[in-house]
Amino acid sequence: MFERLAVHQRLCCGVLYLLAAGVAFTSETRRPCPQSCRCNNELLVNCSHGQLSTVPDNLWKDAKILNLTHNNIRTLVHQQFQTLARLLELDLSDNLLAIVEVEAFLGLQSLLTLRLARNHLKIIPVGAFAGLPNLQLLDISSNEILVFVDFTFRDLAALQCIKAADNDLVFISHQAFTGLTSLHELHIDGCNLTAVPTEALTQLSVLRSLHFHRLGLNALPNYSFHHLVHLKELVISHCPWLETLSGNSLFGLNLTSLTIRHCNLSAVPYIPLHHLVYLIYLDLSFNPITYIHGNLLGDLLRLQELHLVGGSLLSIGIGAFRGLTHFKLLNVSRNLLTTLETGAFQSVDALKTLGLDNNPLACDCRLLWVVQRRQYLEFGGHSPTCTTSLQLESWHFLDFSEVELPGLLTCRQPQILNRKPQGVKVDQGHTVVFYCNAEGEPLPYISWLNPQLRPLSPTGRIRTLSNGSLEVRYAQPQDNGTYRCVASNAAGNDSLHVSLHVQAFPSSSKNPLRLKGWFALPSASPGVNGNQKHPFDVKTLLIAAAIGFLSFFSSVSVCFIFMFFWSKSKGKIKHTATIAYVPRSAVSNSNGGKGNYMETSRFTMKLI
Repeated sequence: MFERLAVHQRLCCGVLYLLAAGVAFTSETRRPCPQSCRCNNELLVNCSHGQLSTVPDNLWKDAKILNLTHNNIRTLVHQQFQTLARLLELDLSDNLLAIVEVEAFLGLQSLLTLRLARNHLKIIPVGAFAGLPNLQLLDISSNEILVFVDFTFRDLAALQCIKAADNDLVFISHQAFTGLTSLHELHIDGCNLTAVPTEALTQLSVLRSLHFHRLGLNALPNYSFHHLVHLKELVISHCPWLETLSGNSLFGLNLTSLTIRHCNLSAVPYIPLHHLVYLIYLDLSFNPITYIHGNLLGDLLRLQELHLVGGSLLSIGIGAFRGLTHFKLLNVSRNLLTTLETGAFQSVDALKTLGLDNNPLACDCRLLWVVQRRQYLEFGGHSPTCTTSLQLESWHFLDFSEVELPGLLTCRQPQILNRKPQGVKVDQGHTVVFYCNAEGEPLPYISWLNPQLRPLSPTGRIRTLSNGSLEVRYAQPQDNGTYRCVASNAAGNDSLHVSLHVQAFPSSSKNPLRLKGWFALPSASPGVNGNQKHPFDVKTLLIAAAIGFLSFFSSVSVCFIFMFFWSKSKGKIKHTATIAYVPRSAVSNSNGGKGNYMETSRFTMKLI
């Protein structure tokens, strides 16, 4: 009985199979599939890897998806797809396309997605996208496009996303994006672009996301995006020459996400960022940034995530994230950090994710808070590792037990090594160096305070040196006082006092000479009361007079010699001169007489 039932079931299955095959055969007869294509149903026509050199002619008119990828199509002619009025998606990626004629896509009035990626297009003619009133996504990435001319996309009023990454753009015309009234997302890759196409971007009034890749910029100029008032996401990546952001480069933007990756920024751009009060996500990864300074990011009130992976971070200052009450994620993996102190955060209780792996961490009391909060923190699957502590080398944070923690993660208070009183007396104008060496775990930081208890900086006449010493150059009487060396680390501090007494220049008690009026010179090193005597020095005066006389005599001699040789060059010179004159008596006699005759006299002079 069971055998009869099994045979009956097999017969039923066979009949059903023949019926299905017949229906499929009838359907294929009614709708023949183009050669080298696979037609699974009325929606999909798959002609990929078909070695086609042209678009097939007998395509289904009711097709919704057409896949022509990985073929040898070189040209799209006028009205190439005019019969496919119901097509929603067209993919021509990975072909040899070099020419797209005007109105090549005319008739695709329902098309939503057009992909032309990884071809050989160098320019797109105006009108190439005519007849695509409903297109929403255009992918022309990985081509060889050099320029976007005016009105290239004017027929795409419904377009929402353009992907044009990995091209060779050198210029974007000011009117290139005219007509893109609905564009929300734009990806541009132009390794030869040396300026942000600010004028062209002004046409994109509703743009929400802008991605720039491989720009040839060394600085981001002011007001680069000031018309993009609706922009929320800005991504700038792989710009190896981009070193700085001008102070107003992001002016006018209300971003929620900013990414500047794989560039050459050596510092966090605090000034350009300070007005971005709506910023939530900030990524500065793969930049040679060395420090995150304290109290400079407080204006980013809504910041929740900061990524700085693969940089050159040496230190994150105390108060670096102070004021960021919503801060939840910090990823500083693959840097040069030796520690991360709890004082950097507004509140470590709000922190949810911390990336610290691949840093040369010193496991001491400064990282105790990380271990204590390990059950509340996520480390992105990579636990931090101790690398600079010999006894804990290669240990993962999660390997510590609660019993081991107090004895392993410890710090030792600083201790200044040479505590002998240092008192120095020098004459005015000398240079003095005070030494201050300390030990502790971690290595203490050395700072100096002046007699008014103000911190001294590494610049100026009185300055701190990199080895912890204090240098007083050209000591002056006003430098007198007690200076304090302070050695500090996470476990506490230690201090040492040193004193300095500067002896002013001695004044002459015999015949002091004070210079007054315009002869008075300001003292190079004024005393405490501002009065400085200038002693009379006879020797100096004689030397100055001798130098002046020699200079005058040399000048006169040179002039005389020059006149002598100049006169010789004029040829033979007369050595006598005859002068005629009228004596006074002759003039009187002539006035009394009737005649006009006056007697004249002459005399001769000898010229030297």
